[in-house]
Amino acid sequence: MPEQKGNKFIERGAHKGKGIAVFTSGGDSQGMNAAVRAVVRMGIYLGCKVYFIKEGYQGMVDGGANIVEANWASVSSIIHLGGTVIGSARCKEFRERDGRLKAAKNLIGRGITNLVVIGGDGSLTGANLFRQEWSSLLDELLKNGDITKEQRSKYKILNIAGLVGSIDNDFCGTDMTIGTDSALHRIIEATDAIVSTAYSHQRTFIMEVMGRHCGYLSVVSALTSEADFVFCPESPPPEDWEKRLCEKLEQERTAGQRLNIIIVAEGAIDRNGKPITAEQVKKVVVDNLQQDTRITVLGHVQRGGSPSAFDRILGCRMGAEAVMALMEATETTEPCVISLDGNQAVRLPLMECVERTQAVAKAMADKNWDYAVELRGKSFKRNLETYKLLTRLKPPKESFDDKGKGKEGFTLAVMHIGAPACGMNAAVRSFVRNAIYRGDTVLGIHDGVEGLIAGNIKPMGWSDVTGWVGAGGAYIGTKRTLPGNRLEQVAQKMAEFGIQGLLIIGGFEAYQGALQMIEARAKYAAFQVPIVVIPSTISNNVPGTEFSLGCDTALNEITEICDRIRQSAQGTKRRVFIIETMGGYCGYLATLAGLAGGSDAAYIFEEKFSIKDLQQDVYHMATKMSEGVQRGLILRNEKACENYNTEFIYRLYSEEGKGLFSARMNVLGHMQQGGSPTPFDRNMGTKMAAKCVDWMVTTLKENTGKDGKVSCTKDDTAVLLGIIRRQYKFTPLTELKEQTNFEHRIPKEQWWLKLRPLLRILAKHDSTYEEEGMYMTVEDRVFEDE
Repeated sequence: MPEQKGNKFIERGAHKGKGIAVFTSGGDSQGMNAAVRAVVRMGIYLGCKVYFIKEGYQGMVDGGANIVEANWASVSSIIHLGGTVIGSARCKEFRERDGRLKAAKNLIGRGITNLVVIGGDGSLTGANLFRQEWSSLLDELLKNGDITKEQRSKYKILNIAGLVGSIDNDFCGTDMTIGTDSALHRIIEATDAIVSTAYSHQRTFIMEVMGRHCGYLSVVSALTSEADFVFCPESPPPEDWEKRLCEKLEQERTAGQRLNIIIVAEGAIDRNGKPITAEQVKKVVVDNLQQDTRITVLGHVQRGGSPSAFDRILGCRMGAEAVMALMEATETTEPCVISLDGNQAVRLPLMECVERTQAVAKAMADKNWDYAVELRGKSFKRNLETYKLLTRLKPPKESFDDKGKGKEGFTLAVMHIGAPACGMNAAVRSFVRNAIYRGDTVLGIHDGVEGLIAGNIKPMGWSDVTGWVGAGGAYIGTKRTLPGNRLEQVAQKMAEFGIQGLLIIGGFEAYQGALQMIEARAKYAAFQVPIVVIPSTISNNVPGTEFSLGCDTALNEITEICDRIRQSAQGTKRRVFIIETMGGYCGYLATLAGLAGGSDAAYIFEEKFSIKDLQQDVYHMATKMSEGVQRGLILRNEKACENYNTEFIYRLYSEEGKGLFSARMNVLGHMQQGGSPTPFDRNMGTKMAAKCVDWMVTTLKENTGKDGKVSCTKDDTAVLLGIIRRQYKFTPLTELKEQTNFEHRIPKEQWWLKLRPLLRILAKHDSTYEEEGMYMTVEDRVFEDE
């Protein structure tokens, strides 16, 4: 692993006078505007002169009105817009030296020597070539009399920082490219809509999705929509795919399934490299099964719409990091691309990433499919493996008795404790099907601890969880009740039903409930079984994980509601909205929604604020309104402060804003818990539950005696599965106690707090930006041990 950099404190105006430009090139993607906004505002914060280059490389070559200086208000109210407000275009002229010569002249004329390039690998490769030629281009311009000796000396270095904007997620070195998550949202929205009509008519739908030669969109959309079959370029189907496809569809219909979904990537190929088209797949289904089959080509719908919360935050973080990278660059610094590594923005060598990306195409051309999947990275590989696990043909009937109970497996149970959160049903479905495939029996404990004590426990079969992946809420029911003083009754029921492994999916209560059980292991043998917790809460307040199941959906709901609320003031006088979010004492939702929604402030419990801070924020708001900003957005976490509540802040802004702006207040309430789960939550719940089955079975085998008795007494047999950086990690619950603030039900350390300064900078507050980024090689990033 590379060494972590020390903290960098960048003060306002630290790079006064430096010229920086941002442009978007190639295909557009949702989230580009968030990145453009972050580049402009971070650049202005540091004292730079920031320029837009409109229409990509074409605007750089043409110059003139295509290169314009940006100010603070230039990027107001763009974070929620799809596409790119500064335009994008293909440019043949820039591919020739004469075109690059014109571009260099136009940049020198405005003192620009720092470029933020937002585009795909072709755009980034072009920028790298431009930088390599920069010195010779300046020499030629000097010789032609187009620039002076002083300009030649002053602007001798061109620095490049790249951001990958692509819905395809086809760039090696980053977990996600800007726009991918939003494209998945569009695909899932379309698929969910099609499911209802397909159910009505017993149809098979073939969905063609984008992605060129990358199968990320097809694999993840298949995983998060319960598709029966997927065709993706990196992992072509077996030679006899026509036969296997028909067997799978026929089996599902025999089991009573009324619809089938097949996902086809636009670049899908067979093992010989020959294209597989949606029409070809339809012909196979119709000719062999005579099923009513329809094709839907989503096309550019996938590029459209408002960016998801994830893409907005990604654009903000990457844009800010790109500016930081440029300001720290020296003559020997090679061009970098800003990538996402778990929850961190990191810098990677640009051309190493481009070469790695191009190596995928070569591996596919050589029909080296396993290596192509490996090059795509851990995330792609995990998604593909999980999909294949969940869509296997059902286990042979001889593995079960006439009542559907596994003959040779374990008896595992799943339950919820806590409030409902989107993604819970996807996790239960995955747990049930993975366990059943092994030959295990799965018991569903309905209505949490109350249901367990009442004996509301039922076996769950393969078809019982059909259609669950896209459903919100919690189908098996959930309550906040903890075992507490009824541990004996809980233990009796677990023993009565022969439960040998327990999965608890829920929030802080699930974590507490599991702790109570394991702390009573010495007294009650029924608790001496493997216990694993999947954190699932919109508050994201459980220790041992950076992301909880359901918080991404809640974040998107808040962001979408904020967009609508701000839009409601379109065309009226200046207005400020004060919005209260959920989260208990945890400020995750308020902070991340603030970043995604372009809020002017976000008040949380973890960061204390005084009346002076509130007054200063009102002053900032008044200043921005006088500079042309029309609408303001203030978020407040529900338990940020007992006395400075939402009503107080609303009245403060109403009074102090008289004559400048009006104020409105909204308490979002339980809308944040509703809706259909996002692709992120569906995917995370599915993968986490699959890992829990593997962990549980392994733990059972290690702790089962010759007499068949399970005895789990060690700390590592009761764990919480979380995401730490980019890895799924099982952490003993006993270890997490030291990391927990039980009084306020939050972890003692929370990674997202480091985003608070960025939120203030982008909202034009005085702030010191602290970045804890890392510089990594591609090998570190792609082949890091899981």
